[in-house]
Amino acid sequence: MCGRFAMNKETDDLILEFIARGGDPQDWRPSYSVAPTDEAPIIRQRAGDADTDAHSPDRREVELAQWGLKPAWAKPKGPAPINARLETIATNGMFRSAFAAHRCIVPMNGYYEWQQLADGKQPYFIHADTDLLAAAGLYSVRKDEAGEWKVSFTIVTREAADASGEIHERMPVFLTPDLWAPWLDPTKIANPEPVLQALDRSSLAVARSITTYPVARTVNNSRTLNPDDPALIEPIELPG
Repeated sequence: MCGRFAMNKETDDLILEFIARGGDPQDWRPSYSVAPTDEAPIIRQRAGDADTDAHSPDRREVELAQWGLKPAWAKPKGPAPINARLETIATNGMFRSAFAAHRCIVPMNGYYEWQQLADGKQPYFIHADTDLLAAAGLYSVRKDEAGEWKVSFTIVTREAADASGEIHERMPVFLTPDLWAPWLDPTKIANPEPVLQALDRSSLAVARSITTYPVARTVNNSRTLNPDDPALIEPIELPG
């Protein structure tokens, strides 16, 4: 599971990294604690308008989206899953439409997991040797009660194959740069098996560079912490 992550990059950094248009993410502030229902930037690619221009290119954009997938057909107070299992994204009714045509990248510096100790929960920060990770995500667009279009997303996860396996049994599916373009391609997936195999290979490759370290328990309460505080991801020494 991935239940909290850090994303301290500015919009301009993401545009440079992922070669995306600006989208409309003016309200984004870098955060060291993105929690469920929070908004975070995603990278998505929208198909060009063939009705107006046969040569209209696809548009790769940075866009703010709410963490917790709400498909257009879902009830307003229904579930909004923050994670989607790699093993079932092609067949699960909640995710299969988004997997087929609404795929995105969720940029992050790393994510948090917790270990239950005798004196309480100890948070750990899990990260790579690169400053930015690209997690596979799925997104949906729907109108809210006010009639405005809202984007939501979920993070694809798999059985842990990195340092988080010591702390938690699942991890995000991370993409190597060669998979960014195929994953973002808005063309509908007809045969899911090659895509699932590519995600498996990619996430295993990235997992080899991922490590973990303990961080302060300030992280434990997302309501009281300061998400602007870089100390949230600083390593600490645990008592002997």
